[in-house]
Amino acid sequence: MLQLTTTSNGTSRVGSRTGPLVVGIGGTMRPGSSTEQAVRAVLSAAEQAGARTHLLGATALQLPLYLPGETRRTAAARQFVNAVRIADGIVIGSPAYHGGISGLVKNALDYIEDLRDAPRPYLHGRAVGCLVTARGSQAATTLTSLRAVVHALRGWPTPLGVAVNTENVTFAADGTTTDSHISSQLSLMGEQIVEFALARSTAA
Repeated sequence: MLQLTTTSNGTSRVGSRTGPLVVGIGGTMRPGSSTEQAVRAVLSAAEQAGARTHLLGATALQLPLYLPGETRRTAAARQFVNAVRIADGIVIGSPAYHGGISGLVKNALDYIEDLRDAPRPYLHGRAVGCLVTARGSQAATTLTSLRAVVHALRGWPTPLGVAVNTENVTFAADGTTTDSHISSQLSLMGEQIVEFALARSTAA
């Protein structure tokens, strides 16, 4: 995983490695959650496809409640916004809580409003992989909601979205799973994000 450093003026620096930068966003307050491991699996596939990656897991998403009009930002909030600012592609993972996106993830996504006046506003021009985990069938409903949020932020959801029923699927600490179908879907999502990022780079 790529390490991002934030300068005193709030910008982020990345290493000199080439390749598009794919940022993963997601997790729960439980360390090693299925959601965070699924995001890791997508990032791993993106790395295999030639991307640099950076994970913003549960710890990085513990931000103050987003307040419209408030301009003061914690160091964690600045790092989150700047990582999204420089990302060439993104994967967002959320657990399904009562049929919707978790408050932790939704609050972090609200901070993307800080990019409204950026050269690439919000998620403009970025492919965004959307994945949801849930115990049961509610993951599909939440996946639709997450893709709608990405559309509202001007992002391009990848053709493939992944809904993971954790009653049937378990993840190892490195993001691998014994479910070959889910594993191949998460890998394909990572590849689609990188493919889109490279195509955009070539067109530019």
